[in-house]
Order: sequence, then C-alpha cells, then structure tokens
Amino acid sequence: MRNAIAVMNTKGGVGKSTLVLGLAETLSVYENKTVLVIDSDSQASVSSMLMSTPQLYELQSNGRTLVDYLVNDVLHGQTDDARAYLVANVSDVDDAETVALLPSDVQLTLFEREVSHERRHDELRQSINRLLDQIRPLFDIVLVDCPPGLSVLTESWLREADYHLTPTKPDYISSCGLDVFRRFKALNPEMGFAENLGVIINMKDRMSAADDEYHAWLASDADNRCFDTVIPRASPLQDAARFDADERSYQAKYPGDAGRHLRELATEILRRMTPVTSVSSADPSAETSKPGTAPSGQAEENPAIKEPASTPSGDPKEAARPDTRD
Repeated sequence: MRNAIAVMNTKGGVGKSTLVLGLAETLSVYENKTVLVIDSDSQASVSSMLMSTPQLYELQSNGRTLVDYLVNDVLHGQTDDARAYLVANVSDVDDAETVALLPSDVQLTLFEREVSHERRHDELRQSINRLLDQIRPLFDIVLVDCPPGLSVLTESWLREADYHLTPTKPDYISSCGLDVFRRFKALNPEMGFAENLGVIINMKDRMSAADDEYHAWLASDADNRCFDTVIPRASPLQDAARFDADERSYQAKYPGDAGRHLRELATEILRRMTPVTSVSSADPSAETSKPGTAPSGQAEENPAIKEPASTPSGDPKEAARPDTRD
C-alpha cells in the first residue's frame, strides 16, 4: 500500500502545518478516509492544532510521542508496537471522526542531535521504515508534517515515504526553498526518494500582482507539477490553527471558499496518487479497518489506538515530567 505522504519545504512560514490540518480533516469528512497525521516537527504545531494543550502535555509527559518511539527503537534497540503511540479522534471537527495523530515533542531536536553525534543515520532510516510498515495498513492516508530544513529525520521520511508534497508561498524566498529541495533530491539517487506529488501554492494573496507573477513562474516549470487548486490567504484558514475545546462542524471551521478550496485540493491529491485500497473496503475481518471503529461498523473501541489523553488536574506547568528519554 502506497499511502504515506511527506509534506515539507526547506523554507518555513509557508503554512505547511495548517495545510496538513485542513487536508486531514477534509479527507476524513468529505472523502471518508482514515487519516493519520505524524507530527515530525519539534515545535509540535500540528499536534497542538489537533488537541488541547493539557492533552498534548500529558502525552509528552507519559512518553507517548514520536520522540519516545524513536528513542526506544534507534537508541535502545527496542522496537515498540507503533499503534500504542497513536491517538484517535483528535480533531475538533465533530464529523472528522477518522483522524488520528502520532504527536511530537520539543525533545525531538535533542534526539536528532544524538543520532547525528553517534552517526546512527542508517538506524534512523530503518526505524522510519519499520514505523511506516506498521501503520500503512491501518490508514487510507498518512500525512507526515516535516519541519522546515533538511534534518536527518526529514531525509529519512523523504526517502522512506511513498510521496512528497511541497506547499509554498508565491514569493521569492519560498521559491528558493524549492530549488534547494530539488538540488538535495538529486543527491545520492541510489538511496531512493519519495515520488513527487507536486507543489501547492499556499497563502496566496489574490489581490497581489507579485503573487500572481511568482505563481505563473512556478507553474511554468513542469518539474514542480503545480496543483491546479490554489489555497488563498484567508482568515478562516489561519483561525483553524487554534484548537477549539468545543467541537464544531466542518462548515463552521472552514466556511465558504476556505472549505471549497480544501475540498478541491484533497480531491486533486487523491487523483494524483496511485490508487490506494481503502481500509474501509478491505477484508471485513481485518482488525484495523478503522481507528476506534469495529470492522462491522458497530461502535467498538480499538484498544490499539487511544483516545486523546484526558485533561490532567492542576497546572501542567507545575507537574513534574518523568525522565523518559536519554
């Protein structure tokens, strides 16, 4: 099954995490897809967009993040069941019931330093390969939110994922990030690389002539494979980044054109992908037909994928964090 997409740009500030959020919720609500978001950014931006701060803090404190999985696997030689680190039903959109998350932690930066210091790049890539092998059959789509830049971890995702997707703003600096990425991709081709799904023009100012010019310039390069759908700069899309403790409908979160553009983009992405076998249409006896849902469609909890952690009591800043990492 080829369904893992690494989302990245070497330039930050291109709206990557917000776009991953919107795509995950759109694919769940309108395409009936089971979606896993892997937060591979130490800032944990998309994690904080998909759950409350206390819920995320509790998972980080209890060692249930991507960092903890990788530390155990790469540094301790202990390969865990990846399903134990996944959290189901993390969206604040009430009808996005099939979005799950593998959350991140700021400790990810320290882990990458340790991997580089000990020259364990091969072990890291093998760990990412094992992780993807475990979770691909559980979901229709896996979206990996990579940090800006080309760290050893991001390189592992780009070489082990099935596809890569590049959001960019239509401006000079963001476009330069695409050139850096293209040069990097050409290095060591024998090591393999994810298939290019294309470039998404994101956060475009529809009233800006300069944005129009850069958009046209990017689209003129066939190697970019620019998507027809353009995501405009819009207040609802920026507001969507703030997690709402009170669930809301998809239309309330992405009203009007904001939701329409996301739906068009999700459809275009699926059309560009090699046809994937929907988990929901697989063997009805499969245990992993849907996170948190029985294969028969009856309500039944999947113990392999947890619900979001409950809000810890007291001020999380005063809670002592256990030492779960080296």
